[in-house]
Amino acid sequence: MKQALFPLSRPHSYPPYNTEKKDLTIMNSPKPPSPAIECSSMERKCVLIAATIASFLSPYIASSINIALPLIGREFGANAVLLGWIPTTYLLTSAVLLIPFGRLADLYGMRKIFIYGIGVYTGAACLCAFARSVPMLIGCQMLAGVGGAMIYATAVALLTAVFPANERGRVLGINVSAVYIGLSTGPFLGGVLAETFGWRSIFFSIVPVGACAAFFAVMLKIEDTGLKKEKFDSVGALIYGFMLFSLIYGLSLVPEQTAYAFLAAGFAGFLGFVFWEMKAASPVINLRLFRDNHTFALSNLAALINYSATAAVAFLLSLFLQFNKGLSPLAAGSVLVAQPVVMALFSPFAGKLSDRVEPRVVASVGMGLAAVCLLAFSFLTEETPLRNIMAILMVLGLGFALFSSPNTNAIMSSVERRYYGVASGTMGTMRLIGQMLSMGLSMMIFSIFIGRVEITAEYHSELLTSVHTAFSLFSVLCFIGVFASLGRGRVRREEDFEEDVERMCREKTLR
Repeated sequence: MKQALFPLSRPHSYPPYNTEKKDLTIMNSPKPPSPAIECSSMERKCVLIAATIASFLSPYIASSINIALPLIGREFGANAVLLGWIPTTYLLTSAVLLIPFGRLADLYGMRKIFIYGIGVYTGAACLCAFARSVPMLIGCQMLAGVGGAMIYATAVALLTAVFPANERGRVLGINVSAVYIGLSTGPFLGGVLAETFGWRSIFFSIVPVGACAAFFAVMLKIEDTGLKKEKFDSVGALIYGFMLFSLIYGLSLVPEQTAYAFLAAGFAGFLGFVFWEMKAASPVINLRLFRDNHTFALSNLAALINYSATAAVAFLLSLFLQFNKGLSPLAAGSVLVAQPVVMALFSPFAGKLSDRVEPRVVASVGMGLAAVCLLAFSFLTEETPLRNIMAILMVLGLGFALFSSPNTNAIMSSVERRYYGVASGTMGTMRLIGQMLSMGLSMMIFSIFIGRVEITAEYHSELLTSVHTAFSLFSVLCFIGVFASLGRGRVRREEDFEEDVERMCREKTLR
């Protein structure tokens, strides 16, 4: 059956969803979404508030602590390499544990893992504030990464579980918006707190916010018993952790020679992980989700491509604005904030739109906008007006918003409830790997055109060439991502479409 590009131009009927058949048309046909967990509207609001606050915490602390790194270095007399391990440790720990904690949430209950995650994260932030050395701070950041993984593996899963299918896009959009608000406000609030009260105040500021999230999470009383009859695959989790650590750490070292040894180890770990999981009775990741569920597989691939193509945008533009345009760090930051602000404003709208329009269409439009904007950045010159750069950043922010919320909606709607934790963890892992890959590609390009030297005035021309090359490569990646996004298949069924039409007619009649 030929699939329609737009939801209004759809065939008159669909074949039933049948996992036993391998026909691609049947496998790509939409299946009935898992029903929402029975709970009151007040409990749903509690989940939304708790998940929104928790999703704000991690990007806020990650972006604000970068501002405080020079202060931390001066207090402890630490070098740049040691300071770099403070944020890196958090990212590595979170990435390695996301999917294992997602599986634990599926087995023992999402709510339980979510509440524990908030407690661990808040406690770790408090310990960070009392750190007496950089190694101690790194250890506390590792503990925070454990809590962060527990939160990210369950926040989106909980929202998907308690809200009905026709409201998921809206609430997931609010959740994505909270992430972007954390990213955009972190540098500003972190800078104010660090300058006024010292860098430890950044961590102290997390404690009341985390307590508030925990309060609303505890108020939720839902029946979420998980799949306790299945066992947790600890061997698979260890192989997965080794594989992902090697891959992500290797990407962070590119273009050093050591990077390739870690990447080779990661690839070997990947082969071993696939071999083990295919025969495991209760695998950490059911690989059939990727083999048989094309919507799930291609949506995650689209997310990986999107983050790989866009995560380094702020890094590249920050260098261009400060070295080639001669702006101060504060002025450069003021220009760059245009993107996350637009993302935060439009993410709820994009999510709500994906409740009414096929998510792959909305997400593909967003990816297309991103590709055009990245291509526009490849033509930057020292004479390019700042208003033009800000305008492109705003359109890019709109593209991100149109992609992120609908893509999240497509991923979570494509699996049954018993896989929500793993699906949420997989989605977070795609984001982290994409971020590391984006920075790795950027550093490789810099190594080719500039080399390992301090960027001075004589290298500004090479820097501009590097920026042009990186943005050209990223625009091509994003263009390829459009096809991955379009090829994922439909998520919404004809029944869902007809129910939406009936609901909108009823609302119109009541008005």
